[in-house]
Amino acid sequence: MIDKLLPATLRRLFLPLIACGLLLAPTAEVAAHAVVTESSLKHKPIEVNHETEVVLHFNSNVELGLSKVFLVSKGDIYHPLEIASGKKPGQVIIKVPALSEGDYAIKYKVFAADGHITEDVLRFKVSAQR
Repeated sequence: MIDKLLPATLRRLFLPLIACGLLLAPTAEVAAHAVVTESSLKHKPIEVNHETEVVLHFNSNVELGLSKVFLVSKGDIYHPLEIASGKKPGQVIIKVPALSEGDYAIKYKVFAADGHITEDVLRFKVSAQR
């Protein structure tokens, strides 16, 4: 069928271009999601019994009204957390209550400005400073 629609010269020119486009299509899909590019948890651990803010930087803007963030504590207990926009595009500030020593996680489900939803979990440990 394609032999009748396109002459041989055009097939040799366009078919490789179409194949390249198909190979690159999944990359464009992945790049559209809001991905954490930086987290304050890496540079500033959460101190025992101190309220704090965790700052996440995403590679795109996030619709806060359609996003949810939870603190996950021992026993897989979910506590909703308050979030706010940071000063920079794609920056989200998460208000974390005072925590005792232990293992925790921040689970987020964010709605990127381009309409894609991203879910992920950031695990961290709260321990007394040495």
